Amino acid sequence: MSGFPEVHAPRTAGAARPLVLLHGGNVANWMWEPQLPALADRLVITPDLPGFGARVDEDWPGLDAAADDVVARATEHGIDGPFDLVGLSLGAMTALRVLVRHPERVRSALVTGALLERLGAGTRLTARLQLAFWRAPWFWRGLATAMGLPEEARERYVAHGLSVRRETAAAMFADVNAGGVPDELGDYSGALLAIAGEKESATARRSLLALARVAPRAELRFAPGMHHIWNVEDVDLFNDVLLSWLDNGTADARLISLGALVAR
Repeated sequence: MSGFPEVHAPRTAGAARPLVLLHGGNVANWMWEPQLPALADRLVITPDLPGFGARVDEDWPGLDAAADDVVARATEHGIDGPFDLVGLSLGAMTALRVLVRHPERVRSALVTGALLERLGAGTRLTARLQLAFWRAPWFWRGLATAMGLPEEARERYVAHGLSVRRETAAAMFADVNAGGVPDELGDYSGALLAIAGEKESATARRSLLALARVAPRAELRFAPGMHHIWNVEDVDLFNDVLLSWLDNGTADARLISLGALVAR
């Protein structure tokens, strides 16, 4: 379905380190379009994960195989050495598997909305409803509204959601519902920033704690007032956070620390 390109060449001389952006479930690589103007100094790869976008006819292979696929596509597009890695939702979970399976390829990583704890009852119900009403546009529009997507992004979200095969979604949900942080993640020595939207599900917020137990060097933050797909919900905030991390290795000052949120 997607006609959005995977490769975005730098538009400035002296390009910075390459960047790979991994999209969430039920969307595709086009979700990163709002970030590209801020990344003109980099080679940016925005692969469609198996089963999504231009690859809707492919089966979802599981998180480990998807991680291997990401590295293979980056290499195919000319990235032979380390790159920076960003993932949201399903892309965040896939990114963490890349850190485990190919740690030498990732210089730094930013993940947001990774669901690493078993899904709560409400989230499991939403997943079951999604499968039951998979071909109902009204249901997808309701999800888009609940996630805080701006009006201009909703129809694209609905159209792509309807293009994803139900079998793909069921396999993906099974992976997500299994939860868990790979034990080997603690061996990753690069920089890692993990974020959850302040208005995300309790599962997403608890997942930061689960990640911290395995990877204590990771920085944990909450994005103020944000839902799950906040790269579209607040483009300016997301881009500022992204550039602060990529260019300076620091978490944007507007992000909320875990301690500060608990103290509220």
